[in-house]
Amino acid sequence: MAKEEDDDSLPDKDAAKEFYAKYEPKEIIGRGVSSTVRRCIEKETGREYAAKIIDLSQESQDGVDTHTMREATRQEIHILRLVSGHPYIIELQDVFESETFIFLVFELCKNGELFDYLTSVVTLSEKKTRYIMRQVLEGVRFVHSKSIVHRDLKPENILLDDQLNVKITDFGFAKVLNQDEKLFELCGTPGYLAPETLKANMFEDAPGYGREVDIWACGVIMFTLLVGCPPFWHRKQMVMLRNIMEGRYSFTSPEWADISEEPKDLIRRLLVVDPSERIAIEDALSHPFFNMVLWDTDIIPLKQSLSTAGRRMSKIDELAMQIKSSGFNARAKLRLGLLAVRAAVRLRRLPHTSSRTVHIYTAQRAPYTLKVLRKVIDGCAFRVYGHWVKKGEGQNRAALFENTQKTELRSLYVSNLSR
Repeated sequence: MAKEEDDDSLPDKDAAKEFYAKYEPKEIIGRGVSSTVRRCIEKETGREYAAKIIDLSQESQDGVDTHTMREATRQEIHILRLVSGHPYIIELQDVFESETFIFLVFELCKNGELFDYLTSVVTLSEKKTRYIMRQVLEGVRFVHSKSIVHRDLKPENILLDDQLNVKITDFGFAKVLNQDEKLFELCGTPGYLAPETLKANMFEDAPGYGREVDIWACGVIMFTLLVGCPPFWHRKQMVMLRNIMEGRYSFTSPEWADISEEPKDLIRRLLVVDPSERIAIEDALSHPFFNMVLWDTDIIPLKQSLSTAGRRMSKIDELAMQIKSSGFNARAKLRLGLLAVRAAVRLRRLPHTSSRTVHIYTAQRAPYTLKVLRKVIDGCAFRVYGHWVKKGEGQNRAALFENTQKTELRSLYVSNLSR
C-alpha cells in the first residue's frame, strides 16, 4: 500500500519527459511543504543523485501562489549556479522545468543532515566541531565572496556527503546583495536569527542587516555542536528573541566544564550583538581554535565515528611496513622515532589525565555532574523523546519554525519589555 502511494506521488511522465529520459526516480528521501526529494539514478552513467520535485500544479499549503513559487525557485537556481564548484556547497547537477513541475537534481549526500548526526550523538567533541566548523566557515566565505547572504544557516541545512565533507544547502532565503545594500525582511529560523534581523522588523529606524547574519548563525551552530543545545533557546519564544537581541547566553552548563577556552573565545567573537564588531570570516578561520597542529588528523576520528567503512592502517603500521619491505629508510625511521617519542609522552601523562574513580554515592545523588554519565543520560533522553524532535519523513519540520508577521512581532516584543 505504501508503495502505491509512493508511486502516485510521482509526476506524470508526459509532464516531465526530459527528466524521465535522463533519470530514473527511486524512493522518497525527504519532503517539504510543496516539494518531494527522491533518490534518482542517471541512466547513462548509473550515478546516484537527489531530485527535488517542486509541484506547481496547485497553491502551496502556506498560501504562496504558483507564479511566486516559480520565481522564487528560479532565483534559488540562479544563486546555486553562482556558488557552484565549491567543495563545501551542494552542487546543482540539472534543472528541468515544465508547466506544473520543476526538477532540481543535486549531488546525493548519503550521510544526511548534520542535524540528524547531532541528534544521534547529542554533542560533538572539540576535534569534530573544529573539522565541521572550518568547512562551514570556508563555505560561507565563498558564498559571501559572491555578494550573497544565505540567511538560513542551521544544522538542518548542512549535509554530509560520502567523504563526510560538509555541504551547505537550501538557498531558498539567499539573496544577492548590491554594494552596501541592507535587507529588512524577516526570514530564517528563530533560534538562529541575528539581533539585527530582529531589530530590522521591530523598529522603524533600524539600519537593516547584511552578510554578518550568517556569521552570527555560525556561532549558534558551533555552540549547538559542542553542547547539544542552542545558546538562546527558551520555551517562551519572546524570551528567546529578547535573549538574542541582548546577546544573553552563558557557558555555565555542566557540558562546558570539559571544553577548552579556544572554542569559547571564538563563540564570543561570533555572537557579538553589534554586527560591525562581529568577527570577520577571515579572522574566524585564523582563530587559534583552527590553528591546532593536529588539524589534518581531525578527519580520521570523525570519519571512523560516522562511517561504517573499514578502518585505515595506522601511521605506525604503515611506516613499519615501509621499513620492513624496503630495507633501511632514514626518513621513515625518523618519523617512526618521532611517533614513538610522542607515544611515550602520552603514556607518561596518562596517569594524570585518566578518569578518577567515581563513588557510587556521587553517581546516585548527582549523576549529571559526571561527564561519562551525563552522555549516557542525554543519549537515553534523545532515544526516548527523539520522536518529538523529528518524526518520519512525512513531517514537515519547517512548520515548527513559522515566522511571525512583522506587526505581531513588534507588538509582542514591546508588550513583553513592559513586563
